[in-house]
Amino acid sequence: MPPDPLKVCTDKVPESGFVWAHVDGWTPEGRKWLQAAAMDPMELEAMLAEETRPRCTVHGDIALMNLRGVNLTPGAEPEDMISLRLYVSEHVVISTQIRDLQAVDDLMDSLDRGAGPVSPGDLIARLALRLADRAEPVVAALNERADNLEDAVDAPEGPGREERAELADIRRESILLRRYMFPQRDALSTLEIEDLDWLSPRDRGRLREATERVTRLAEELDAIRDRAQVVQDQITDLRAEAMNRQMLVLSVVAAIFLPMSLLTGLLGINVGGIPGEHSPLAFWLVCLLLVVMGVLLGWLFRRLGLLNK
Repeated sequence: MPPDPLKVCTDKVPESGFVWAHVDGWTPEGRKWLQAAAMDPMELEAMLAEETRPRCTVHGDIALMNLRGVNLTPGAEPEDMISLRLYVSEHVVISTQIRDLQAVDDLMDSLDRGAGPVSPGDLIARLALRLADRAEPVVAALNERADNLEDAVDAPEGPGREERAELADIRRESILLRRYMFPQRDALSTLEIEDLDWLSPRDRGRLREATERVTRLAEELDAIRDRAQVVQDQITDLRAEAMNRQMLVLSVVAAIFLPMSLLTGLLGINVGGIPGEHSPLAFWLVCLLLVVMGVLLGWLFRRLGLLNK
């Protein structure tokens, strides 16, 4: 966050022709400044809303926008995207944020160098491009993780618990990032086509470029999500196949021992007339018969292909 509740960012570039006031919406001072600004209740509510999704609403010659950027704060989750609220008119741009957004810091640095935006439309276009620039490494990292996960699934040892946890993490991050990328594309596209006099053809062209960049990122997130689903299906198939093999082995073992159990059960009933009841060799003959039966049944199941799957 900026150190002060209010930072007039364009005071170093007076020839820009507009004023950009960046307000820390978390502090009481920043909220009081917004409440004292010349806004109607709807505009004030939009600037102080706690939960926002990317959107663009035109109110007369004023555009109210919500944009989202990845959270690049050390130790934070990138998919915990930070909201930036914008009030844009021909001569004034007011932005509010609760947490630090590096894309805003990039624009402030460009103003310090005297190479900042020269119009409200230029500011929004540059900001949207910087938001896309900051999101690209995060999406590229997700792509690389998806590549590594696919290699791990195709390995002879197959996926383990770590790979399954990594898969769940990739799916969660891609879904959360995608949740805001497509609405952000729609917000930028809406601003581009609106009939606002303070948007020059150059501004509209750069907004179109930002829209295409955000669209490409959203499509890449879609592809990552689909790849993760394919990997999930592969893991499910591998686990089902392993379980089927185990169940087949158990079934074959049960089928081998079933006739043996029947034979020993018949010989163990407590009635008269059991064959070999008084012969000292009967026990060993029965054991030999059970071994022969087991070998024959094993050979039969192998010939049927049940032990080769």
